[in-house]
Parts: sequence; C-alpha cells; structure tokens
Amino acid sequence: MMLRFAWIALFAPMLEAQYKLVTVDPGHFHAALIQKEALADLSAETFVYAPFGADLTAHLNRVILFNTRPANPTNWKATVHASPDYFERMLHDKPGQIVVLSGRNKGKIERMRTIASAGMHILADKPWVIEPEDLPKLGAALDAAKAKDVILYDGMTQRYEITCLLQKALVNDAAVFGEMLKGSAVEPAVYLDSVHYLLKMVAGAPNRRPPWFFDIRQQGEGLTDVGTHLVDLVQWTLSPEKAIDTPREVQVLEGKRWPTVLTPADFQKVTGESAFPDYVKDHVRSDGLHYFCNNSVHYTLRGVHVKMDVKWGFEAAPGQGDSEVSIYRGTKSRVEVRDNEVLVIPAGDKAAIGEALRKHIAASPYAGLSLEERGDGFRVAIPQALRIGHEAHFALLAKQFLDYVKKPNSLPAWEQSFLTAKYFVTTQGVALARKQK
Repeated sequence: MMLRFAWIALFAPMLEAQYKLVTVDPGHFHAALIQKEALADLSAETFVYAPFGADLTAHLNRVILFNTRPANPTNWKATVHASPDYFERMLHDKPGQIVVLSGRNKGKIERMRTIASAGMHILADKPWVIEPEDLPKLGAALDAAKAKDVILYDGMTQRYEITCLLQKALVNDAAVFGEMLKGSAVEPAVYLDSVHYLLKMVAGAPNRRPPWFFDIRQQGEGLTDVGTHLVDLVQWTLSPEKAIDTPREVQVLEGKRWPTVLTPADFQKVTGESAFPDYVKDHVRSDGLHYFCNNSVHYTLRGVHVKMDVKWGFEAAPGQGDSEVSIYRGTKSRVEVRDNEVLVIPAGDKAAIGEALRKHIAASPYAGLSLEERGDGFRVAIPQALRIGHEAHFALLAKQFLDYVKKPNSLPAWEQSFLTAKYFVTTQGVALARKQK
C-alpha cells in the first residue's frame, strides 16, 4: 500500500526560492532541525519520501511545531510520499535539488552515491560510513558527486560551537600556544572525552529512541557515530585548510570497546518496546542487551598523538547531562574546553601568556570576549549572545551548505581529504577494538 498526501502550511507561502528540499527516510531528529529556521535560498515547498511508520510521524510532528510556534514560525509545505518503494520513487520523481539524509546509517553511503549520480546535492548527517569494508564506497560517492558537479556535505555542526571556534583559534596562535607537542601513547598531545546518555527526559517524559538505534549494524558504535565529530574537530583544529594524506599522515594505533548494558526495563523505558527485537538478540546476555556504544581510540595525525574516549551511559545523575572535554598541549600553554568553558593553562611565563591572550581577544572577530585569571591559568569569558546552542548550529550549517550548492567550485579541496581521514580513523579504530579479547 502506498500513502501519498500533501500537508499544507498554515500561513501564507513565502516567495519562491531557488532550491527545493527532499527529506529521505528521516530516522533522526537532525533531519527536522535543518528546517527549524526559514532560509532565503530554500522554497517553502518541500518533499518527504519514507516508509510509513513512527520515524516519519515524528519528523512531520517536529516540522509542524516549527510552523505553529508563536514566535517566528516557519511556513513549510510538505508533500509526503509514504510507501515501501519510497527511495526508488524519489529517484524517479526528483522533485527537488537537495536531499537531506539523517538516521539509519547502514547503507547510507550507497544511497548517497546513487543520489549524487542522479544529479542531486546531499546534506547528510553523520555518520556516512560505519564499517571498515565500506570505506572504499566513500570514494565512489565522492567521485559520483564530482562527475555530476554536486555537493556532498557532512553535518559537522560542532564547527559552529563557539568554544570549538575559540579553541581552534588559540591553538593556532603561536604567541599563546607555541608549537603543537607530539606527545606519546602515555601522554597524548590531544585528548578528547565525550559522554552522552541514552535516556533523556523532555518535559518530564522520556525522549523515545527508535529500537533500531540499539543495533550497532544500523547505528554504528560510539566512535563511528558521535566520534565523527571529535575526529573532525581534531583535524579541523590541527590542519586548518590543509589537506590530509591518508593513510600516510594518519596511523590508527589502538582501539577498544565496551558495552553499556540495558535491562529489558531500561529498553522499554527508552524505546517504549517491551522486548528486545530479534535483530539485536545476538548481543543479549543474561543481564540484558550489551550495546557496544563505548569506544577508545589512539592514533597519530602527522606524528601528533591523539586519544579520544566516546562513552554512552544509560541515564545521567540528577543535575548532570552530556559533557565533552577537549585538551590540546602546546610548548607555551595548554588549551582546554571543559564544561563549555575555554581555559588556557600556561606552561611557563604566565604573565607573557596573559598578555598574548589579551592581544588575541582584542583582535578576535567574536565580540564581547573577556579574560579572567583563574589559579594557574586563564578563562576566556564568553558572552551569552555567542552561546547559540546545538539546534541553532544547524541553521549556520545549512547556510554554509547552500553557499557551496550555489557555487560548487567554492567547496574547499581539503574538505574531501578530511572526509577520508575522518572515516578512516573511526572505522579502523572500531576494527582494532573488535579484535580485542
């Protein structure tokens, strides 16, 4: 059975824009966040192709909320095609120029190659590749995009987070940071630690995750999923606008993995399902579902030792939530991000580093920054106006993507090398972890 229906917006249509958006099988809420704000280059007329089910309903409900919010409502009009052959139907219809993919990561890269070969641009949420054997398919997809002069863009939203922007700028200011240390396996020069939680409460109720989220063959392990952001931030910080030669300049040395165990009660609480689905039964033990969402990886980028831990707990303690630590060690200072704060800890002359920091802040394009002395170092105080939040990053990402779509030749050449390096680290890290006894 095929369901085809149109949903008409509640407000007068916007002026016709150049590009129309096609959302395909939206399995993750990031697909909707692209539409949280109206963008001048996007038409109000959009299209959704997906199997009929909970994922589709959740996506449409999110966009409806954007359209009906009291403040600054959007005005999207969606034509929805819900059928088992939704993907083939989309390729046949080609109703728009831009395809958005988010969720159900298994097979995503093959779909991207097919869509690119059909001449459509793609904004795809991470991850594109979750298994080592699929890495060559990334190159095939990029080649298809080049042949059709279309853009494939990875949704690296953390590049728009102010703490990440400031850390990158400080690491690349020799007066503040000095030179990047090489580090070692025992004391890496770069360390990142990311902690997420499976169960999150929204308005007092659990935010449901689809059951397939807990199938690592569909979602990927922690490193190949959220770890893509961490690897991207490292190369974006250490190699700004400079291509990376993989594997000559990237060596993955060690990988580890361990599970977060969900009892049947935990699984029901986070998914609403009373039993583990058959497709995860091979990871069910006497104490519950062993969900391999935790990874550690040690690698080098041009000789700089990098270590990162990606962890998922079931539920945060009261008053706590997702967290991320990021540390870069230079000859003059250490630049850290902790608890959404940017810290600089001098390695030697504190007064000299303080003066260099003041000059850096005075020349910064980010207005309102100030410097506070704290113990053995400094805190860069960030005004609230610059802390725009995770969801607002998607609007900035979409604007950057649309600029590239309008001028495909403007996409920097180093971006393709970053994709190859990033997915090489994540997939090889998981491959090494799976060899551990």
